[in-house]
Amino acid sequence: MSKSSEDEGVIEALLERLSTQRLPRALDLKKKVDNGEVLDDYDIEFLKEMFADTQHIRPLLDRHPEYQTLVARLISLYREITAKALDNEKAS
Repeated sequence: MSKSSEDEGVIEALLERLSTQRLPRALDLKKKVDNGEVLDDYDIEFLKEMFADTQHIRPLLDRHPEYQTLVARLISLYREITAKALDNEKAS
């Protein structure tokens, strides 16, 4: 199997997981922190996993720069969530 074919399969799986699991969960967290709530341990573990996944796929992104904007937007969403969660934590 060529690297390109392998990449295509990995990208397809990542996009499927993003659309069915990761993005819906991230949007739920965004709503939660926007409502003034704090993150629980499960939420924090989810975000840690998301940041770690981003580091693991960096070589793939280097080979496929067409996905870098999408990943940058996701990282921005995660940063918004964590910043708001920190504000909420300080306020509580």
